[in-house]
This record gives sequence, structure tokens and C-alpha cells, in this order.
Amino acid sequence: MPWPQEVNIRDGRFVINSNFTISVTKNSSKRIKVATTKFLRRLSGRTGVFIDNGFAFNSSKIKNPSLAITFNRIGKLEIYEDESYELKVSDTKIYIHANTDLGVIHALETLLQLMTTSHDSYYFPKVTINDKPRFTWRGLMIDVARHFQPVDVLKRNLDAMAAVKLNVFHWHLTDDQGFRIESKSYPKLHELGSDGLYYTQSQIKEVVEYASDRGILVVPEIDVPGHATAILTAYPEIASKDTIYSIERFSGIFNPTLDPTNSKTYEILDSLFGELANLFPGKYIHIGGDENEGKHWDENLKIQKFKKKNNLITNHDLQTYFNLKLEKILAKYGKSIMGWEEIMTNNMTTTALIHSWKGVNENVAAGESLIKAAKKGYNTVLSNGYYIDLMQPVSKHYLVNPIPVNNNLTLKEKQRILGGEATMWTELVTSLNIDSRLWPRTAAIAERFWSDEKITNLESMYKRLEYVSFRLEELGITHLRNRNVILRNITNNQQTESLDVLTKICEPLKIYTRNAGGIEYKTYSPFTLFADACTVDASDSFKFNKSINHFLNDQNSKNTEELIRFFDKWITNYTKFKNLNRNPILTTILPLYKNIASVSKIYKNVLLHKKVTKKQLKEINNLLLELKKPIVDVELAIYEDLNKLFIFFNKKRTNFKI
Repeated sequence: MPWPQEVNIRDGRFVINSNFTISVTKNSSKRIKVATTKFLRRLSGRTGVFIDNGFAFNSSKIKNPSLAITFNRIGKLEIYEDESYELKVSDTKIYIHANTDLGVIHALETLLQLMTTSHDSYYFPKVTINDKPRFTWRGLMIDVARHFQPVDVLKRNLDAMAAVKLNVFHWHLTDDQGFRIESKSYPKLHELGSDGLYYTQSQIKEVVEYASDRGILVVPEIDVPGHATAILTAYPEIASKDTIYSIERFSGIFNPTLDPTNSKTYEILDSLFGELANLFPGKYIHIGGDENEGKHWDENLKIQKFKKKNNLITNHDLQTYFNLKLEKILAKYGKSIMGWEEIMTNNMTTTALIHSWKGVNENVAAGESLIKAAKKGYNTVLSNGYYIDLMQPVSKHYLVNPIPVNNNLTLKEKQRILGGEATMWTELVTSLNIDSRLWPRTAAIAERFWSDEKITNLESMYKRLEYVSFRLEELGITHLRNRNVILRNITNNQQTESLDVLTKICEPLKIYTRNAGGIEYKTYSPFTLFADACTVDASDSFKFNKSINHFLNDQNSKNTEELIRFFDKWITNYTKFKNLNRNPILTTILPLYKNIASVSKIYKNVLLHKKVTKKQLKEINNLLLELKKPIVDVELAIYEDLNKLFIFFNKKRTNFKI
């Protein structure tokens, strides 16, 4: 995962042993050195094989290597760069060839995923793969403004991105809740706007280099003119409203906005973008530009006079004026502007990269701005459909095509759709739970960006995703292990088995309903609750769904016993849960678990006795009404299947055969 463009598997295998060696063509690169070394460490770690040579050789220094790597040149981190590769595994040798070192990195990840085992050996299957990405822009955005993410968190996620062939890290560095960049020209930005949580310029360079070594472009985002509370906390003199500002603690859309008529606004932004230009070698700087409602502009008489004088009819016209000023500033530093779809206006230069996002939580057709941008001559990237912070099942994201179906685009217009970006907004995400919100779903989205659009089989995706998920742990991703960290905290280090069972049938509330109105949680609220231990695509909900469908199709003894095992598990673990020393958090979970156990007991009784009474149906119905309600910020993932069973029994009314 991602599935390659061409795969030809044949009989045979290359067996991995301690003599495994790698040679690299003479014109090697730092990327290749990093990638081959990491490959050898991961291969050794997976197999337990003591590999004698822990580093790759220059091709002139070794004869008959196990893996021979050749490439033509060092790749550039820019759009349309060649990332293709060819991988051949025979019984005696492995070949990788690519035009750029970027292709080699991808080939090594594919080869590592091919590693399999028999009872007596680890091996690579005999195969020929020719592969290249469908899209040139395959991104992941991480918001570090609402909740700061330390450098080590970013690094492990960059490793995971490389493992699934993502190549753009969009770094959302500023928002109302924080300004996360050290500024040497205007130091109050990070001194007053970050609560002391920011990246030094040396740390930024470190992250950019780390990403580059993994073939990943870093695109920084400074969100202006809205989402600017943290900036205005430091420099209120460039605000549109004369008031006292402080860092925002809640989530949502707020009114603080930069004054586009103030020359000092551009003086500060010019210096800031100049600093960014030296830190980020990539072509694009993202200016945000979204969700500015212009309330403070409307209240400012000076701004209203400016609009009238310059024939700027609407606030949208005023923001266009602002964006064009920024476009010129960025051009001065050799950079191009990228922004959310709101920056796309009649006067915006087509060198801008339009980031399509609306339709996520709005009355807007998905991909509408993407199509519009491509038709107007802009390069564009899609994030609508890939908002993974919405806590929706991976299948929903996986089936979103970056080029909307039934479009009327010409070939040239389609080529302007560069790809897509998964977005992780962090209102409810800290360094403790971020990995479980990103992974493994982002791997499936990565496949959508890389693989042929015909690769859409959900059963295959889920099967492969389970494998990729546990393999991400070797890169330091904590999406699996941190569940028990949270549960141990909740139980005060008691046995967590009963709660672990519950997390596998519960999911966090979806589409921002957990933090209704953005005011239930502050940025410093605890995110160590039961909901934070739960994830999307609760694992036992899939298994239970299959069991329910089997039973509804055929009420034989095997399918009946399969269901009873689930009910027994929930009944037994509720008893274990009750035996825990209670605390306030566990007390809030109790009603949910009690109702699950109660309905399980009734269903088990019905199945064992092969009949259902009116009283039992009434009890089930009442319990289902309770289980349908959200509690402790989670929803019961098995509710629909429990309800399907109720409908089945309700139709039978009395006896039924098993």
C-alpha cells in the first residue's frame, strides 16, 4: 500500500540471510544513504536476521550484491518530478532502477512491504514491478497551532509518510491559538503568541532537512488575514479593531483580523515571509486566507473609507487587495502563493496554487472549487473528502477521487489537479493521541493519491491496511500502544482489559460533534479521556457486523454460537469493569457498559432458548434507545447491527428455528 501500477508475480523467492548486501551506483546521494540504512535496520528488525553488512556499498566496492540500486540523478522536491521506479526480484538477485533518487526511496518501501515468511525462512517473492504515482502532490497537513506537536512527533510522522509514499508535509504553523515559529525580526510573535511552545529556526531547518532526506517537500502555512489572534496578541497595532488581544483558548472562527490598510501589516509580513523563504527551500508558501468574515473590517471607519476610495465594493475585494500584496512580497523572495480556495478571485494571478476544501461542513458541492480552479487556469489540490479529523471511517475517504467523477474537464484542465492532501486539524488532538487520529487511515488516502483510480476494492484495502497499521509501529508511530497508556491513566493503573474490549466497539463522535460550538474544550483541557482511547473503524464492530449478517442469512448453530461469543465477551468484561476501583471517569462510562451487557444478556437468552417474548422485545427496544445516544463523547459502533437483530426478532415475534 499504495498498490503499484504494474505488478507481475511469478513462482520463486529470494531468501533473506545474513549475507544480504546492497550496492548503489557511483552517483549516490544523502537520501539514498539514509533510505538504504533505514531499510537494512527495518529488514533486520522484522526478520531477526543478523545482517553482516549494515550499510550499502558503492557499486565499485562490491561484486554480486543481493540488491543492486541504480539511478540517474538527484530528484528535486517540486511538482511534476519523476518518482517512478522499476523493481525486479529474482531467485538470486534484486534490482532497483529509477530516474531519480526519489524513485529509489519509493522502491525500497515497496520491497520492504513485499517481505514475507515461511516456516523456515524470510523472503521476497519473485516479482517485477513498474510503478509511478498518479498524482504529483500527495500531502498531509498537520496543524501545530491549536495543539503544539514536538519535533519528535513530526519526525516519526514524516517517516510514516515516506513509508506510504506521501511527498508533501503541509505545516500549519499559525492560527488563533498559537504562533509557532521563532521570528528574529519580530520576536514578540513567538514570545507572546505561543505560550512558549514554538519551533526555533534551527529546529525548523532540522525538520525540513529530515523531510527532504525522505523525499518530502515541506510547505509552511502562515494563516492570514483571519485566524490571526496570536499574531495580534503580539502586535495589536496591525489589528482591524483597537482592543486587547490574548491567545484564543477555544475552537472555531473568530473575528480578529489583520488590517489590510495599514502599511505596518505588510512590513511585518514582508520580514516574516523573508525569514520563511530562508528556512523553506520549496516553491510554495501557504497564506491561509480562509474563513475571514470581515466583521472587524465592517466596524472600522478607516477601513471603510479605504474601500470606498479604492473602489473595493466587498470584503472579498478587500481581501483580494491584501492577497495580491502578499503575492508580490512572496515573488520578491522567489516564492509562489498557495492558499485555501477563498483566495481564488478574478484578479488573483494563476501562478497561485488553490487549495480546495469546502464541502467538508458546508452547503457546497464537493470539489466545486477544484473544478472551477482548474478551468480558470490554476493548479489546484483537493482536501475536501480527506479531513481525517472528522473521525469518519476510512472507506469514506478512500473512495473520494481527487478528480471528481462526471466532470467536464479537458485533459489540460485535469492536469492542473495536482493531487490531494489529508488534513489533521488539532482542536482535539495532542501529541498523545495524534498518531491514532492519523494512522492507519492516512495510508489508505495515500493509496488514493498514488494508485490507479480503479483500485477501489474495500475488502482488499482493509486487509492490507491491517498489515500496514502494525508495521507502522517500527517507525515509532504510537497509534496502537498509546491506547493502553490512556486506559492505564483512566483506571489508575488497574487491569485495562475490560476497557480495551469496550474501545473496540466504540468510536469518537464524528464531524465536530464532540466539541460542539468549539467551547466544550479549551486548548489545555484533558485529552486523556475514554474517547481519546477510541478510534475510528472500531475493530470488533467489523467482526460483529459479519457475524450479524451471517446469522441473518442463516440461523444455523455455527452462526448462532458466533454471536453468543460476542455477547459473552461483553457480559464477562462488564463484570470485570464493575470490579475495578471506581473513579469519576469510570463512573461516567458505567451506564454505557451496563446497557451493552444488559442487551447482550437478553440477546444471548433469546438465542439459547430459540424464542423471543414481547417483554424481551420491549426491554431490547428501551436499551437500544439509550445505546443510540452519545455518551462520554463516543458512539456505539455496533448499534446498527444490534438494531438489525432487534428488527429480525421483532418480525419473528415468537419461536424461530436454529
